[in-house]
Amino acid sequence: MNVLIVDDEPLARERLARLVGVLAGSVVLPPCADGRAAVEACAAGGVDLVLLDIEMPGMDGLEAARHLTGLPDPPAVVFCTAYDAHALAAFEAAAIDYLLKPVRAERLADAIQRAALHRTGRGVVPSKLPTPVRARSHLAARLRGSLRLIPVEDIHYLQAEEKYVVVHHARGEDLVEDSLKALEVEFGERFLRIHRNCLVARGQFAELRRHADGSTHVRLRDDDIELEVSRRCLPGLREALSHL
Repeated sequence: MNVLIVDDEPLARERLARLVGVLAGSVVLPPCADGRAAVEACAAGGVDLVLLDIEMPGMDGLEAARHLTGLPDPPAVVFCTAYDAHALAAFEAAAIDYLLKPVRAERLADAIQRAALHRTGRGVVPSKLPTPVRARSHLAARLRGSLRLIPVEDIHYLQAEEKYVVVHHARGEDLVEDSLKALEVEFGERFLRIHRNCLVARGQFAELRRHADGSTHVRLRDDDIELEVSRRCLPGLREALSHL
């Protein structure tokens, strides 16, 4: 079992590494200090089990687990946390086990055995993640087998094209498989709908322009582009912008 330890506390990572290191058949991989780094490491392949803390800065463990379940070969996940308040959410997030810190050696060994059974198809297969109670901090884009995490705060606008959504962000653009409607529901506080196929980040609105043909367009702050506003969305958009 290739084991990835994810914790923002160096001492916690070191202690877990010592405990895992003495277990036969377990290989400790270079650790990660946050959820984003963990998802990127797992996307590169070669990870069988993730020992995942929950309370971490940036992307927390619950969100990281959600991204992990979308990988072609998702690793087993065991949460290791100092708090028991997240137990239900952890199992809803397809966790194999939930260990409270300080982690006991025998409980860790049992959790790794569960994970090994799961990886060989002889254990209980976790359920898929439910709709999260809070919005994600990143969107996951996949291209030719690779994975890219896009911070939601860097997104300028989202545009539906056929069965994908194009995410236009500070470093370019990527495709995600989320529907525009689902993104609007999840991130309604951050984005405003300007058209049936487009959501724009509230902070990106620079100006509303009315053209000679009667159409209305939005000029964005950080993109040299104008996006058309549908007549259906215009009244609600004007109302929303008046409160920004």
